[in-house]
Amino acid sequence: MTQHSHVLVTGASGFIALHCLAQLLTAGHRVRGTLRSPKREEEVRRALTAAGCDVSSLDFVHCDLMEDAGWDEAVAGCDYVLHVASPFPAVQPKDENELIIPAREGALRVLRAAAKAGVKRTVMTSSVAAVSAGHDKSGGRVFNEDDWSDLDGPGVSPYEKSKTIAERAAWDFMATPDAGAMELAVINPGAVLGPILSPDSGTSVEIVRRLMARDMPAVPRIGFVVVDVRDVAAAHIAAMTAPGAADKRYICALPQAWFSDVAAILDRHFGPRGFKIPTKQLPDWVVRLIAVFDPVIRGITPLLGVERKIDNSRTLADLGWQPRDLDTMVVDCGESLITQGVIKTP
Repeated sequence: MTQHSHVLVTGASGFIALHCLAQLLTAGHRVRGTLRSPKREEEVRRALTAAGCDVSSLDFVHCDLMEDAGWDEAVAGCDYVLHVASPFPAVQPKDENELIIPAREGALRVLRAAAKAGVKRTVMTSSVAAVSAGHDKSGGRVFNEDDWSDLDGPGVSPYEKSKTIAERAAWDFMATPDAGAMELAVINPGAVLGPILSPDSGTSVEIVRRLMARDMPAVPRIGFVVVDVRDVAAAHIAAMTAPGAADKRYICALPQAWFSDVAAILDRHFGPRGFKIPTKQLPDWVVRLIAVFDPVIRGITPLLGVERKIDNSRTLADLGWQPRDLDTMVVDCGESLITQGVIKTP
């Protein structure tokens, strides 16, 4: 990849997308971002400038995942596309199609436009939600990129369905003549932590925010395979040009961390600064009771006590991936929540 590659990043104001933009700009590439509203352009430029980026080679196109308008303009002249945009709400909708349709149709709009424009490779953000949902995890099964979520299995959320269906649709498109010579690689991150670049922190860092704000009296017996946002962005950029990455999925996650692990790290680092981090274990029955009134907790209650195991060896080998550890991603996330004014210092 030359220093003059032109890269499109969809959903430019998002948590992962901002880090993709920052790393691409730092490496000297011309970058274009998509936004639904022109009102967010200045916000994105400010966030990237504050992160030390030169935004002179950044421009924007305004388009929506649910509309055809603008996508041909967005991909015009681009060598690569990072399709990061996809709905990720804190509260699961009553109608699953509110997530499924934009995720699937948006992916297909981007892929169709990119293939028609002669883009060399698209890298799509999926999730481990498209790998292990709906399966029995009690037997210690280790999931890898050959696994797909079972949408007929128990407890599959609308978000997990949306990520699985959208990724399936993308691979199905690549098997059609319309895909042309374009290649596809897919990144499947776990729960994404690490530093936010703007106050609009989104859903991913809600775990850390809630613990620092003491929105919970104690920690539920829930865990996630986790990853630093900077390492997710680095995987996207590596997958653009890595010779063996075409036609492959990549799990981007470290082993599972429990809420209690995250709380202990926050307590060690921020406790001496006056933050009252909850570290006691919350009984499962109390979590279920809270879930009656708290839709965010209700959405993760099916994960109580569930341990997910993943194999990230393909990502390490193919992409030269060197992920940060749990302490780093949690502390940097917490510090950024303070810096961005999302959490107030006691």
